[in-house]
Amino acid sequence: MSTASAQGVRRWWDADGGWSTADAAGPVLVIDSWLVDEGRVRGLDRHAERFGSACDRFPGPGAEQTNRFLRAVADSLPARGRWFPRVELVETGPGTRLRMWLRPAPPRTATVRLWTAAGPDRRRLPAVKGADLDHLASLRAAAATAGVDEALLVSTEEHVVEGASTSIVWWRGDTLCGPPPGPGLLSGITRALLGELAGTAGHQVVTEQATASDLAGVPVWTLNALHGIRPVTEGLGRFQDTDAAVAERWQSRLAALAVPAGASLIPVVNP
Repeated sequence: MSTASAQGVRRWWDADGGWSTADAAGPVLVIDSWLVDEGRVRGLDRHAERFGSACDRFPGPGAEQTNRFLRAVADSLPARGRWFPRVELVETGPGTRLRMWLRPAPPRTATVRLWTAAGPDRRRLPAVKGADLDHLASLRAAAATAGVDEALLVSTEEHVVEGASTSIVWWRGDTLCGPPPGPGLLSGITRALLGELAGTAGHQVVTEQATASDLAGVPVWTLNALHGIRPVTEGLGRFQDTDAAVAERWQSRLAALAVPAGASLIPVVNP
């Protein structure tokens, strides 16, 4: 599958290891995506594990076939350029199928502005990336209409949960903080990697429940695979000029974790 022929095209994968062009039809049940920059990816094995674990919630191809699919995806990723591929488990009539969508990566942005969605988080399956795709897309569209970049989700108790496409963390001095794990929180790959880097650097990493008012005086970051770290400049926390330089230093540490895609993926999904 050449880059030129595959760009922007969804392709089905079959159990025999072949690819065929696919349309966009069928409800998407699970997705995952990651940044490919000159053939290198950070945390691809973790994205694969998250995708496979989510697929296990639905009738589907099973762990062995999902692993083979993910290996085929890794082997097909372009070695040049910036890409943001998306893997999908799609409902197709009586069953499900695996699909890849190879997309050019949008430009990275260095900061982010937040808009808080009205009311509590209304996702059906927050821990499954893709299960609430249409709802989250509508929230991002509402945020764009409001003139900002990302929608912030809060719990019934008004605790900060995450963004529509991002994890949320904040710093209290030298301590990195974030919402506690649970069924209402997606397992963020970039958040996990940053937490490990912070711990290795000697920082305490903790979880806590916090409302927007609790975070009024602290720097807040959003995290995801595409943009990495982005300080929040509007809508949550506080932003100072020095925050951007600090975030860029941590962004460089994250970027250093990237390795060649083909070498980073081993079967990890419930063998």
